[in-house]
Amino acid sequence: MRRHVSACACGLIDAHTHWVPGHFPAFLGRRKGVPWPSMVPAESACQRHVMIDGRVYRTVPDSSWDAERREADMARTAVAHQVVSPMPELLSYWLHADDALALTRFMNDELALLVQSRPQRFTGLGAVPLQDVDLAMRELDRLVCDLGLAGVEVGSNINGKPIGHPDFEPFFAAAESLGAAIFVHALRPCGMDRLVGPPLLEQVLAFPGEVGLAAASLMTSGTLLRHPRLRVAFSHGGGALPMILPRLQHAWEHMAPVHQCMAQSPRDLARQMFYDDLVYDGAAIDYLLDVYGPTQVMAGSDYPFAIMDREPATRIAALGLDEATQRQLRRDNALRWLSIVKPWAE
Repeated sequence: MRRHVSACACGLIDAHTHWVPGHFPAFLGRRKGVPWPSMVPAESACQRHVMIDGRVYRTVPDSSWDAERREADMARTAVAHQVVSPMPELLSYWLHADDALALTRFMNDELALLVQSRPQRFTGLGAVPLQDVDLAMRELDRLVCDLGLAGVEVGSNINGKPIGHPDFEPFFAAAESLGAAIFVHALRPCGMDRLVGPPLLEQVLAFPGEVGLAAASLMTSGTLLRHPRLRVAFSHGGGALPMILPRLQHAWEHMAPVHQCMAQSPRDLARQMFYDDLVYDGAAIDYLLDVYGPTQVMAGSDYPFAIMDREPATRIAALGLDEATQRQLRRDNALRWLSIVKPWAE
């Protein structure tokens, strides 16, 4: 599979980028103390503060919402197309469901406008209020059928319940029926009480375990087996899943209760899902290819946040893959995940 060649000429699709709207509507509900987001100017003219609960949650660059700035950065890093999903904290599972629906509807409408303005540059994944599965299913139908978004971003857990919990199976069944792509991102991860150091270690150290557990929950719950046409992708290379998977496989082969909860082997199930290559290291990406197979790994950068991989195309080119495998990572696997048959012009 491997040989040293020049970089593949096909346009790179960045499957993991985030978006924040340039403004939020004022909260119009009747409750008090709702942690509704707002935007305020930052010290730099090129940044704004995202405020939640009266505190700065994150300071974001104007490339979070400015399409021209995004396109300039894409040109600089040889990215032809971005899959754009909301900043995960904006999924807002902790709000009352009707408040969360109002917020996600606003974001989905705004994101659809971005995509419609530049369809050859951006594909959008919306948000739904999964704290109320019925509302989430209705909004999923709207964002796919009415707004034309490709699918939805979901958190790794919904107020502490993993995505493999039986409560969420109707939502995944609806996503399968609609042909919606799903992108799973770490959110409010477990294990935060074990971290020693600055708060940003949440992203650095807690996200991988959280994502790995979320992916495993879809396997051990039987959700993937019951919905074989589900197209679900995981951020950050699936987190800890590559290291968890051999243990789960061993248990499946030798422990009856584990075997009974999965009619198919964990290794095979893992190769039904998609993963970005956001692991910041060539040897680690090689391992992802070995574990998941070259048909399931996609380019992903976490643009435009500080932890992003700033040169996703260069990183893939440096792997020394044959041209066919490069094309899979750079483009073809993302197209299959998104179910795009007629891609944009090169």
